Amino acid sequence: MADPNLVDFYSNVAHFEKRRQKGYAFMAPGTANTRRVVSRKQRQIVRPLVMVAFCAFGLKGMIYHSVGAAQYNDRVAALEAGQGFDRLGGFMMRADPVTEAFAAGIAKGVGYFKK
Repeated sequence: MADPNLVDFYSNVAHFEKRRQKGYAFMAPGTANTRRVVSRKQRQIVRPLVMVAFCAFGLKGMIYHSVGAAQYNDRVAALEAGQGFDRLGGFMMRADPVTEAFAAGIAKGVGYFKK
C-alpha cells in the first residue's frame, strides 16, 4: 500500500508544475532570485495601458476627422504658443501618423454608412 504522505507530496509537485507552466512563481520571501519572474499581476497592467492608448488615439482621430486637418493644426499651434500646461496639451494633441490613420479609418467608416 502506498504511503499517504508520498501521494500527497506528488500531488503537490504536480500542482506546482501546473501553476508554474501558467506563469505563477513559487519563491520564498528573502531568497535570491537569479532570473526575473514576471507575475500575472505585472502582465495584467499591459492590457489596460494598451486600451488607454487606443482610446486616446481614437479620441484624437475623431477630433481630427470632425474638425478637419487645417483647423485642427491651427488649434494645436495656438495651444503650443500658450503658457504652462497649454504647451503640454499642444504637444500631446499634435497630429501624428497614428492619429491620421485613425481619422482615415473613421472617414472610411462614415463613408461606408452614408452609402
